[in-house]
Amino acid sequence: MKDIKWQELGFSYVKTDYNTRCVWKDGAWGKVEVSDSEYLPIHMAATCLHYGQEVFEGLKAFRGVDGKVRFFRLEENAKRMQRSGEYLRMQVPSIELFEEMCTKAVQANAEYIPPYGTGASLYLRPLLIGTGAQVGVKEATEYTFVVFVTPVGPYFKEGFKPITVTLERLYDRAAPHGTGHTKVGGNYAASIGSGSRAHAAGFANVLYLDPSEKKYIDEFGAANFFGIKDGKYVTPDSSSVLPSITNMSLRTLAEDLGLTVENRPIPVEELATFEETGACGTAAVISPVGRIFDPLTQEYFEYGTEAGPWSVKLYTLLQDIQYGRAEDKHGWTTLIDIE
Repeated sequence: MKDIKWQELGFSYVKTDYNTRCVWKDGAWGKVEVSDSEYLPIHMAATCLHYGQEVFEGLKAFRGVDGKVRFFRLEENAKRMQRSGEYLRMQVPSIELFEEMCTKAVQANAEYIPPYGTGASLYLRPLLIGTGAQVGVKEATEYTFVVFVTPVGPYFKEGFKPITVTLERLYDRAAPHGTGHTKVGGNYAASIGSGSRAHAAGFANVLYLDPSEKKYIDEFGAANFFGIKDGKYVTPDSSSVLPSITNMSLRTLAEDLGLTVENRPIPVEELATFEETGACGTAAVISPVGRIFDPLTQEYFEYGTEAGPWSVKLYTLLQDIQYGRAEDKHGWTTLIDIE
């Protein structure tokens, strides 16, 4: 195992030894290769550079309490990449190819899987890009699929502590009926400006409103929103929200715990009625939200200085499954053979 200060890791890139890659051309996917290079040879006219033919995924591998290494909901990440890529008219990897490349990437970098108990995990970034040369707006003739890994700690430096966020009332991260429901780089590029301004003002994150009417909660810059009140787990139903695999899992666990799940439009005004709110996604799992600032009224929606009881229960149960501390009764984890 590498000599890394695991408990000091943030959510940033740490070089590992290998990545996996595969190229689609001439109508078929080629052989999976394991590479020690951090760079990709790419044509200057590649469609990913000019026309945004690029989708990616994010998932984690966890070393459990039993010493075994597990993926969490690997197949769902493969399916989401397929949906994202197909929306951009890309050639997408099969579920089997996606799983093979993720598995080989973890196995090749086994020394970088954080030990159990450190709070760290191995983050995987599957990346699919159009690498065929085009100067007209059309699909590429060649695609490259890459999976690299990096050990990570908490996404938010505060850890599992309530964060303060601000509503974004001026800018959008995605257009109505555009690419918001897919995991494409352009959505995140569109959120960098708002995120930077928010951070400079002392906020940890930005909560976007629906891009059509600015009346409903959409999602955070890189995570879904959920709120809890009156025994209900409520999360937005919007065509511009990315279907978070973490949120999907939390909805199931919420029902297991006796909460009623509501996936529906959430008016901005309803923020005042929630007992707990949070951001959820692969990177952070759950980040409890303690305060939401509304720049229109200059007022805060307040949810407390400590994580709420339901957020704690949901976070703990999901982590227990990921680290093998609880029964995986929904069949969400996949064991990885590490020699």
